[in-house]
Amino acid sequence: MTGAFYTRDGETLVPTELTRGPWDPGAQHAGPPSALLARALERCEPREGMRIGRITVEILGPVPLAPLTVEARVVRPGRSVELLEASLAGPDGPVMSANAWRVAVGDVDLESDPPPPGPDQGRDRDFFPTGQEAGYHTAMEYRFVHGGFLEAGPALVWMRMRGPLVEGEDPTPLERLMVVADVGNGVSAVLDWREYLFINTELTVHLLRPPDGDWVGVDAITRVDGVGLAETELWDERGRLGRGAQTLLVRARGA
Repeated sequence: MTGAFYTRDGETLVPTELTRGPWDPGAQHAGPPSALLARALERCEPREGMRIGRITVEILGPVPLAPLTVEARVVRPGRSVELLEASLAGPDGPVMSANAWRVAVGDVDLESDPPPPGPDQGRDRDFFPTGQEAGYHTAMEYRFVHGGFLEAGPALVWMRMRGPLVEGEDPTPLERLMVVADVGNGVSAVLDWREYLFINTELTVHLLRPPDGDWVGVDAITRVDGVGLAETELWDERGRLGRGAQTLLVRARGA
């Protein structure tokens, strides 16, 4: 299914059913709203020669399939380094927030690590059963080189959006990456999703550069010791983009 994750109604962003996550039919997957925060951060007093090098997204609660407002501001200005923050709110108040470091781009460019096997060497795999005909699982394309949503352990998957983040807008490279970066804990789950919850409370992404092209590679592993940690290497078909990490609440279902 193609289409946008959000439509605009003045300053409000209205989610479509393509934002729906796998756990609650009334809540969004964290990827699209994370990308909305990145969109606001990029548009906040942009400066030539500056680039976002790190974003941390705090998930304050379930993001409803309801109209959202997003705001961003510069909280620590600087000539070469500045700190930004953004907030995303639904009808009942804030649901997500983010902060980001924007830094001046220098002229040092060392050779990147070669990329892993690309999307042409992967294959489609089944998503978690959601009981819904449309959602994040139908808005994205997947190519697994190894692992899978229903297979425990590390995974390498290439993903790309089937449509825009916001209707009528071409997604930026950072938006495309942030739509995908949140899937690390889902693709590399080490516990049976039917018996356990492994919910991320945040997402932190460090970036060397924005992705080239539509495909973003996610090479992820999850470890659990009371709490969970999902670590993700991020790639495009040219090489390494950066790294993501998620802190996970892990508990048995019904506990």
